Amino acid sequence: MSDTWSPSSWKSKKAAQGVEYPDQGHLSKVLDKVKRLPPLVSPSEIERLRHQLSLVQNNKAFLLHAGDCAESFDACTHENITNKIGLILSFSLILIWGARLPIVRIGRIAGQYAKPRSSGTEKIGDRTVLSFRGDNVNGIDPNDRTPDPERLLSAYFHSSTTLNYVRSLLTSGFADLNHPREWSLSHVRSPTLRTEFERISEGLSDALDFSRAIGADPGSSSFETGGGKGVLGEVDFYTSHEGLMLDYEEALTRRLPLPPSLQDRATSQTSDGFYNTSAHFLWIGDRTRQIDGAHVEYFRGIRNPIGIKVGPTMESEELVRLLSVVNPDRIDGKVTLITRYGAGKIDKYLAGHIQAVRQSGHPVIWVCDPMHGNTLTSATTGLKTRNFGTIISELTACLRIHAEAGSRLGGVSLEFTGELSDDGFSVTECLGGSMELSEEELGLRYQSFCDPRLNFEQSLDVAFLISNHFKKERTGKLKTGTDILFSELGGM
Repeated sequence: MSDTWSPSSWKSKKAAQGVEYPDQGHLSKVLDKVKRLPPLVSPSEIERLRHQLSLVQNNKAFLLHAGDCAESFDACTHENITNKIGLILSFSLILIWGARLPIVRIGRIAGQYAKPRSSGTEKIGDRTVLSFRGDNVNGIDPNDRTPDPERLLSAYFHSSTTLNYVRSLLTSGFADLNHPREWSLSHVRSPTLRTEFERISEGLSDALDFSRAIGADPGSSSFETGGGKGVLGEVDFYTSHEGLMLDYEEALTRRLPLPPSLQDRATSQTSDGFYNTSAHFLWIGDRTRQIDGAHVEYFRGIRNPIGIKVGPTMESEELVRLLSVVNPDRIDGKVTLITRYGAGKIDKYLAGHIQAVRQSGHPVIWVCDPMHGNTLTSATTGLKTRNFGTIISELTACLRIHAEAGSRLGGVSLEFTGELSDDGFSVTECLGGSMELSEEELGLRYQSFCDPRLNFEQSLDVAFLISNHFKKERTGKLKTGTDILFSELGGM
């Protein structure tokens, strides 16, 4: 692999998951337009995230990476964005209570409009059509499957609109989430589980009350009446998406000066760098991680922190080689490994990957994605779904294997949504959880056009489970007795 890199050097490599545009001239005009548009995020924000991820790497923080499998343009509404950010903040607040660690929040939001596919075409009825590749490529309607470059421009503006509203929410007191007593637990069918959840919620409420009592968050005035946001209302939030569409990523890659605080420590040769300004964090998917491929070539040159999906087809030696390519200088906080084996395969592969990375000396953050390896098709409805018990089984196995290997899980990557149906109820896409969602109920409010997501209630189930684990770990009670939450939530 040549040491020479540029935002376009990926074009000399084979690109997996490529999109064939019938009008290349139109594509060039759109990309030229995108190149002239302002960055969506700044170098200072990107560098701040990389620093915070270095804290995660050193067990001084925990990473929450969460959001939709794929966003849609139609879902870019203030209700959906508000519900999604609210869920991420509620989830992180529960984690803070149990882990007593800062939470680094990265949303799968403001740019997650593309999706990889296993085949370039699909059968719909008696027709064979191009596969739906996400709103920034083509339409979900079978009659709208021709790739349209204008959708890349739409993706930019929908990302910009989403990010603008997220920033507005987080700078106007929305993040002051000190209302756990308002969380409804009426959906929890198990009395034992409801008791556990109420105990955790009450403990969290008491902790917040104590913080206010000692002046950590006085809250004397609301944000609207001139008050500050306070400690509890001030959070960092970062955006992310899979770096799939390399033409688009290249168009938003800019050579920019390093932030002044970093220039003070830099040499004359490193006073600037290439930043992907479409998001703070990007990841390489399981289908595009070929070491000699275009995506790895692109990712190795940007200063953004990056993620790499690691599944059962990844050989340990391949993983180490990949780390050497994308992070040859072994920079802390640069690489996050997002493991996604499936509950039935994690015991076979994870320990070996941990050992190989440790022996290589590469600094990484280990994150568990318990979603993608556990997708199935409902025999009753024919819908894609996931079983909640299988999801938490992979998650708890990941925690256990890291502990046994002398490692530590640094975060979790989830596909979830706070989205509500038109009648005000949560989506019904994953089976089980505290609401004990059945196969017959999947079709009630199934709204995903991509992969099934945990709904609000199921997401908080996971948050309570992780938080309780870390609390037991802190207090030395991890190995005593049975895990009531795990068993009551259907863990296997």
